[in-house]
Amino acid sequence: MTATKASLNALQAVSDQVANIAERVGETVVGVHARRRIPSSGIVWARGVVVTSAHTIRREEGIRVLLAGRGWVDASLVGRDAGTDLAVLRVPEAAIEPAERGDAGSLRVGHFALALARFAESQVSLDYGLVAAVGPTWRTWLGGEIERLVALDGGLRPGYSGGPLVDARGQIVGLCTSAFIRRSGTIIPVGTVGRITEELLSHGRVFRGYLGLGLQPAELPVGAGAADSSGGLLVAAVQAGGPAEQGGVIVGDILVSLDGRPCRAAEDVLAVLGRTRPEQVLEAVLVRGGNRREVTLVVGERPQRQSCP
Repeated sequence: MTATKASLNALQAVSDQVANIAERVGETVVGVHARRRIPSSGIVWARGVVVTSAHTIRREEGIRVLLAGRGWVDASLVGRDAGTDLAVLRVPEAAIEPAERGDAGSLRVGHFALALARFAESQVSLDYGLVAAVGPTWRTWLGGEIERLVALDGGLRPGYSGGPLVDARGQIVGLCTSAFIRRSGTIIPVGTVGRITEELLSHGRVFRGYLGLGLQPAELPVGAGAADSSGGLLVAAVQAGGPAEQGGVIVGDILVSLDGRPCRAAEDVLAVLGRTRPEQVLEAVLVRGGNRREVTLVVGERPQRQSCP
C-alpha cells in the first residue's frame, strides 16, 4: 500500500468517524425557537428535559422545540440562570435517551472539537474547530461559577449557542455559548450544566447571595487597625435599600474581610456569596476613617441581571 493510499484511508476513517458522531449525537440535539429570527439549539439532557442557552430565551410563553424527525413541539420554561447562561425546558415529547457525556477537564489546547446545532428536523448541522484555551474555575460577569474555562478558536455561528460541544470520542463535554467572551465561543462544562439544571428543576431559579455593593481594590491607610491585612476593597457604591445599606455600610468604607475570609478582589466576595443563601447572616470587617469596624449583613438574593456583589 502506497503512502498516499494509506493517508487517504486514514482520512476516510476520520471522516466516517466524524459523520457517525454527528449522526449519533445529533439525535439528542434540538432546535429552540424562543426569540426572533434564527432559532438557537439545545440538548436533550434527560427524558423530557432540554437544556439550552439562557440568552437565547427571549420569551416565557410560546416556546417551541424542534425534535429530530418529529417536527416542532411545545415546550415550557422551567427556569433560567443568566449567571451561567443556562435554561431548562420541559418537553414531554422529547422521550429520548441523552447522549453519552464526557469530561471537559480532559480537553487540552489543540484538541479537535465538534459543535452541533439543529435547524431542520431531518438533519443536524455541524461546525468544527480547536480548543484555543483552557483554564481553572472562573466566574462570569453575572456571578455564575463555571467549573472550567474552555474557549474555542473562533466565534460560534448563529444558532449554535445552546448546542453541544463534542470531543473526538463522541462524548458531550459542554454546552456552547457566545454570551461571555466577545468574538469567541466558550462552553459550559457538563458538570456545571448538571449542577445548575438540578437546581432549576428543583427551585425554578438559582439562588445567589447579594449585598448590593460596588467595590474596587484599595490599600489600607497606615495604622488602620487591621494590621493583618495589606489591602481591601473600597466601597464605591451602595445600592439604596440593599442588604449592605441596611447593615450600615457606606460609600468610602474599606471591606477587609467577609465571613472570616480576606477580601482583595470582588471575586473574593463573589466566592463567599456563591456559597450562601438569602437571609444568611455574614460578619464583615470594615475600615472607616482609619478605624476597624465590624458589621452584620443579612444576605439578599441576587437579581438575575445584577453583576455586582
